Amino acid sequence: MAEKSSEILKLIHKVLEDKMAVDIKVLDIRNVSVMADYFVIAHGNNPNHVKSLIDNTEEFLSKSGYEPKQIEGYNSSSWVLLDYGDVIIHIFGKDDRIFYDLERIWSDGKQVSFDSVETEESK
Repeated sequence: MAEKSSEILKLIHKVLEDKMAVDIKVLDIRNVSVMADYFVIAHGNNPNHVKSLIDNTEEFLSKSGYEPKQIEGYNSSSWVLLDYGDVIIHIFGKDDRIFYDLERIWSDGKQVSFDSVETEESK
């Protein structure tokens, strides 16, 4: 991705906050995997909220010039993955987030704030 990860993360943060995503986390997985630089993990309160988070995120990022490489799980609305290359977004239903517990599985990654990513990449 030619753009910095911080730019897409800033957009993701804005849209997820605006649409009231719950417990938004960013995991820096650059030292753990070559799959991506960052995971963004959040959840919605019900299937309609999850779909709204996905639809609005995809639309907002598309208008900003970012298209997903792949979207998985949209029809189930329990765990939806949006792959933007260096940044992968995971939106869960609440129960599925607890069940899959990506934060634990990827605990070798470092939880960071959206602001710290910008600071880190500007160095």
